[in-house]
Amino acid sequence: MAQVPPVRYLLRAKDLVDARYAEPITVDDLAAAAGLSRAHFSRMFTRTFGESPRAYLQTRRLERAAALLRYTDRTVADVCVMVGLRSVGSFTTSFARVYGKPPAAYRASLPPAASRARVPSCILQRDTRPRADSRIK
Repeated sequence: MAQVPPVRYLLRAKDLVDARYAEPITVDDLAAAAGLSRAHFSRMFTRTFGESPRAYLQTRRLERAAALLRYTDRTVADVCVMVGLRSVGSFTTSFARVYGKPPAAYRASLPPAASRARVPSCILQRDTRPRADSRIK
């Protein structure tokens, strides 16, 4: 019987981050999804994907925040909460480090969301809100 490659287990954790980035996910949750101990999971994830599980989660959250800033008129604080972050100050610092400018300046450098989004903001809010039934229990 052929053994399943370890990367296959790590992809389960990576998929969990991609699907539930807005929820409070811990490295323990990701390790459990991969069926590995926390320490072994962290080492294998970093070796396989080139960044730590926490860095990967943060990257996904910031990418989603950038999209929300581009395509919605939500406040920076709302975007921060929508992507699963708690501190607007930390969010602003992390965002500026990755994108070269703070979230408000990033948004100001783009055309207004209303000029690109043909969907009413109330619908965007509804459809981008994390669903209660998909939370980790």
